[in-house]
Amino acid sequence: MFNFEDAFKLIPEQTIVCVGDLMLDDFVYGEVSRISPEAPAPILAVKRNELTVGGAGNVARNIAGLGARCIFLGVVGEDDASRTLMRALSAEPLIEPHLVVDAERPTTRKVRFVSEHHSTHLLRADWELAKAINPKTEKVLIDRTLAALPRAGSVVLSDYAKGTLTPRVIREVIDAARQAGIPIIIDPKAADYAVYRGATVIKPNRKELSEATHRRADSDPDLIAAALQLNRLLGTEAVVVSLSDAGLLLVPADGGTIHVPAYPVKLRDTSGAGDTVVAALAVLLATKLGYEPAVRAANAAAAVVVGKRGTSTVSAAELRSRILPAASLAPEEKIIFDWSVLDERLAEWRGLRVGFTNGCFDLLHPGHIKLLSEAHAACDRLIVGLNGDASVTRLKGVGRPLQEVHARAEVLAALEAVDLVVVFDQDTPLELIRRVRPKVLVKGGDYQHEEVVGHELVESGGGEVILIDLVPGFSTSKLVHRSRVPASG
Repeated sequence: MFNFEDAFKLIPEQTIVCVGDLMLDDFVYGEVSRISPEAPAPILAVKRNELTVGGAGNVARNIAGLGARCIFLGVVGEDDASRTLMRALSAEPLIEPHLVVDAERPTTRKVRFVSEHHSTHLLRADWELAKAINPKTEKVLIDRTLAALPRAGSVVLSDYAKGTLTPRVIREVIDAARQAGIPIIIDPKAADYAVYRGATVIKPNRKELSEATHRRADSDPDLIAAALQLNRLLGTEAVVVSLSDAGLLLVPADGGTIHVPAYPVKLRDTSGAGDTVVAALAVLLATKLGYEPAVRAANAAAAVVVGKRGTSTVSAAELRSRILPAASLAPEEKIIFDWSVLDERLAEWRGLRVGFTNGCFDLLHPGHIKLLSEAHAACDRLIVGLNGDASVTRLKGVGRPLQEVHARAEVLAALEAVDLVVVFDQDTPLELIRRVRPKVLVKGGDYQHEEVVGHELVESGGGEVILIDLVPGFSTSKLVHRSRVPASG
């Protein structure tokens, strides 16, 4: 088993140098209810907009989010967008920005118009000058980058093909980092990958790998052959191929290919997920963690951010919760009768996406397993509220529960999907939900949204209600009835 805990302890000691194309991401959210009378185009009734640091800046934010220091170098124009970016980066305590101002260029800005109800991108508008920076700006950027290298545990070149990473910038940074023994991670966009020769790790997606090697990349054997070819061409130690919802493929130059499948999560927005992967690789490789565990961690980090809206980051606590689930606790440690202990556990989980569901769970059946598994996939920690014995009797009648509360709690706590079992004696879990304040409230699909106890409380706090489809033919009450009816014949 990989020693992730030791790596996490080393993260605050790491400094990562990140160089690349900085941009301002502007997400405009609203609702579409009609088509414009002026043209066949939807009208977005704007409700809000969110400005975030994007592009290579999002790599820097993810590095800082994980708890490492980031020295970030990029190029901006002399405009409102650049001033917004400078303020945002300067407000991040773990990011040390060194931005070169070029008045001849606009700051790259992307505005995405999103239908919030359907989570659909309707349109993107770009402001940019996608050509190489001038020689003067280039020299300043190189000088500042080389000056920062002695402090670096790893280097990221985040190439969005907007002109910051010219062949000269790439070459001088790679050569200097190699000479110093510092790993270099590339997120590529160049038309000719030869400019990245000498890097340590390169992370293309399937399409980029195919175009770079002029080979098919449809099947796993095709992907592996193309990645091995890229390793040979560039002298890289490893290629990490992003396979979108199929996860990541690690192809080291010395063999031992590993496919890390994506986590089963509810996708909200894939914007910036590649930035998160690169950031996690850079941070964990700086701790001297090996390629396989670093890629597994990067895959887990991506699973966190695709469950969020907009260009998002992942924290060390969120990543730890994916890699080191509460299954490491003994089952008896996952059972809580005293709610003051619950408060202590919630304090430990501050910053994580906590989910909640509840029930009697008298006879555990496949419908329960599906509910709990899908509930866990929608959050970082899943708390199950379990009705006490008296509560079950009031709800289900005399003769129920069939198993007393300790037995039911032990069975639930043994499941990997369950992080905590909290016993409550009220007829509804509303008081417990008020105590937990979950971000995700889960019930079976036999409930209507308005029938879910606590839905108003959770949604007023920015959380969501998820209804899970039932498994046909499974019901505890029906199973109990069937077991009590004598068999005929």
